[in-house]
Amino acid sequence: MVEVFYFKAMIKGRKRINLSPDSILEKISEYDVYKMYMPHQNWKINTVTYSPFRNEKHPSFIIGYRGGALRYKDFADSAIRGGCFDFVMMLFHISLREALLMIDRDFDLGIISGTSTKNYERIISDYAQPTSTSKREFFIQVKTRKFTHEELAYWNMYYQDIDDLRANNVYSIDTLFLNKQKFPLKDSDLRFGYLYEGHWKIYRPYADRKNKWMPNNVPITMMDGLQDIKDCDVAFINKSKKDYMVMKKVFPCCCAVQNEGLGCFSDENVEYIQENSERQILSFDSDEAGVKNSQLITEKFGFEYCNVPRIYLDEGIKDWADLARIHGLKTIEKYLTQRELI
Repeated sequence: MVEVFYFKAMIKGRKRINLSPDSILEKISEYDVYKMYMPHQNWKINTVTYSPFRNEKHPSFIIGYRGGALRYKDFADSAIRGGCFDFVMMLFHISLREALLMIDRDFDLGIISGTSTKNYERIISDYAQPTSTSKREFFIQVKTRKFTHEELAYWNMYYQDIDDLRANNVYSIDTLFLNKQKFPLKDSDLRFGYLYEGHWKIYRPYADRKNKWMPNNVPITMMDGLQDIKDCDVAFINKSKKDYMVMKKVFPCCCAVQNEGLGCFSDENVEYIQENSERQILSFDSDEAGVKNSQLITEKFGFEYCNVPRIYLDEGIKDWADLARIHGLKTIEKYLTQRELI
């Protein structure tokens, strides 16, 4: 919810003045706000730089486009993230009202006073605005390494050996570069790279939810296993590569999308799957969000769906990969047999 602050004008007859994020962004851009207050002035959009919130030897901070907005993120601290007004609030330890007043004053916007020398026009004319205004752009480079014993043990829990990993373009990461800047990785982290036609999706299974799949420049419509959907009776559509790799052990005619979003289902993908199978079974997580997304997509495309039984939610199990890890592939095979899918 965006807060709006009203201030009474000092001159009789003047309209009430609305100071809000929207009124500020009518005069300047989100980029201008970051440009004004970011201590490290050599930063660039979508390029990892030094965090303004601490002294550090290795860059771990980025300002980049996401969902049409210019947002910041600290890879070393998942609590440090947000938009340009959050940035000012966090940097100066002030409230939203105080941040809006500061920006109005420092840029000489004249929203509160009702008058301005338009000094802000001179300020923002001293530099060029960014050319990209609507999307996040990631250039990811990866130096791979041999899988460690710990990494192989992790995948073995999901019935995957090194041949499975190679067949599915899963790699162990030695060094990662984001927009030609070294990306901070902890030596203790498990970190894998999923390679899709020159694009990388980084997977850190034990990172927090917001950083687990970061960074990622794989097109949202890219799929795993489309080559396995050919003259099938039932096409089983999973929500992740790991689920796909596990399910393939018991149900060869399966594939996977990038996530549970509707945007993964391009017209081309849906048409291909429907042309190459008699029935389409969608399988997302069995939690509330997964069920809701399953219903949305099955209704739109006429799919059926088969999620992990909800009785396993009490054990923290909501997908096929974890069901296999804890109860074994035989449990999945038995359930699919009961559902008359195999």
